[in-house]
Amino acid sequence: MSSVFSDVPGPKAIVRNRLLAAVAVLVVAGVLTFVACRLGATGQFSEQKWRVFSYPQVWDQIGGATLRTLMAFGLGAIISLVIGFGLALGRMSDHRWLSRTFAFVTEILRAIPVLVLMMIMYYGLPVIGQTWVTPFTAVVTAVSVYSGAVLAEVFRTGVEAVARGQSEAAYALGFRKTAVMRLVLLPQAVRAMLPVIVAQMVVVLKDTALGFVITYQELLYLGKLVGSSASYSSPIIPAAIVVGSIYISLCLVLAGIAKLLEVRLRSALKSSGGVKPADHPGGRDVPDTRQVLAARGV
Repeated sequence: MSSVFSDVPGPKAIVRNRLLAAVAVLVVAGVLTFVACRLGATGQFSEQKWRVFSYPQVWDQIGGATLRTLMAFGLGAIISLVIGFGLALGRMSDHRWLSRTFAFVTEILRAIPVLVLMMIMYYGLPVIGQTWVTPFTAVVTAVSVYSGAVLAEVFRTGVEAVARGQSEAAYALGFRKTAVMRLVLLPQAVRAMLPVIVAQMVVVLKDTALGFVITYQELLYLGKLVGSSASYSSPIIPAAIVVGSIYISLCLVLAGIAKLLEVRLRSALKSSGGVKPADHPGGRDVPDTRQVLAARGV
């Protein structure tokens, strides 16, 4: 039987939490009200500054910029997952020299800022004769390499967090290391890694905005272009509000997809016959190795 006395707040804690939540809501509402008042006082809500967004051509350009942002994000996310998984496998190698080599490469890639990688790709490679680099390839390469190095640590720690008895049981059943990783460790680690992976995908989406420095025409580039239009009194704040709202919407969509995946993984785990949380000292649904393998037809 598991004890939950330390997790359930008492009457005083409930009152304190509600009071803190109310104070936080009031503070946030006050800050938003102050910002809105200052924007109104400086004429940021005037018709002249928002007139540029009344033209369909402008929204067509915003749609194209959003599409380019999603293209860089989608390709960068896929490549970063592949790079991260490859680096993680190298770091978990039984050969020490290989593991240390991959660890060194991972740390180097994590230490280089994304913007520096973009500038090296776009401005540095043409100097040595590599003229094939475009703003799109520079953005995708930079976000993929950096996020792949970050995800490598996520994958490694997620796999190593699985109870050691799970892999030992699979080895006892005669499975090789690749089968143990694919059938036993990864399916259990994905649930724990999913929130961190989604958070890193949001970082990939936002890092594509750095592409405006190397003239990649994504959302931020277009927002800066529209905001600096002297014909409409330089609507910088309205352009920032529109572009920021689009970024927030895209991040919320990613969060919703992650929630849907989490629900499906949980239902798949229950259907495979997991150990109840009360029966496991960690308090989590941990499937038995034989049940996991049987559910996959092994």
